[in-house]
Amino acid sequence: MRSPFIASISGKGGVGKTTLTALLLKVLIENSSEDAILVVDADPATNLPEVLGVTIPKTIGDVVEEFKRRISSMDNLGFEKSSLLQYWIMRDCLVETTYFDLLAMGRGEGEGCYCYVNTVLTKILVDLIKNYTVVLMDMEAGLEHLNRRVDRYVNTMIVVVDPSIMSFKTAERIKTIAEEVRINPEKKYIVGNRIPQSMYETLIKWAKKIGYEVAGVIPEDELIMKYNLIGKPLLTLPSNSAAVEAVKNIAKNIGLID
Repeated sequence: MRSPFIASISGKGGVGKTTLTALLLKVLIENSSEDAILVVDADPATNLPEVLGVTIPKTIGDVVEEFKRRISSMDNLGFEKSSLLQYWIMRDCLVETTYFDLLAMGRGEGEGCYCYVNTVLTKILVDLIKNYTVVLMDMEAGLEHLNRRVDRYVNTMIVVVDPSIMSFKTAERIKTIAEEVRINPEKKYIVGNRIPQSMYETLIKWAKKIGYEVAGVIPEDELIMKYNLIGKPLLTLPSNSAAVEAVKNIAKNIGLID
């Protein structure tokens, strides 16, 4: 059995983190039959389940809010409230499919709830990741998840960039903040999305300069745009589509598949 592969996929909003997560899952399913896979949507926007074609009954945020409403006035339960909350989350939020399990963070209602949902997710992951050989985490856009240290347990950090200076600067800040809060993954990769081949050498030089390795680039693929527009799961993309073939090479480069 392989050593656990725990990856966070992060970057600026709109660069294609969810798309990359879905396609890495697709190529993993198609090329590795022995892995126990957990996919985590750690973005409060909760787009990943729809992209994967999976219906989730509740997010962690939903359960946290329900828990607050039903338990806040009960002081003498005879056991820790946190244990009951974790039981509810495992019962109501963890979706098991044929090939992978899925957990969505969502967000709580009202001011301050988002940080608490992050805390709950982090505690749940400590126990959950022991049961899987691969964990793919689609992170919140930007930098805040690093301050909350949701991805402190990852051993592979993947940052997605597109052809914009904003995404490159975000990637630089992600690495800087990760070091500041002592998130130290074994490997740090850049994946370019919709970056033309003419920019590839520039991407490699820039990534090397700031301490990343380029795992590959995903070309513009009209099928992805079409599937997203009509709401068709990306897991049903043809295996010979340009984007899927590119992500298969990326998966090999990062050690996700042989």
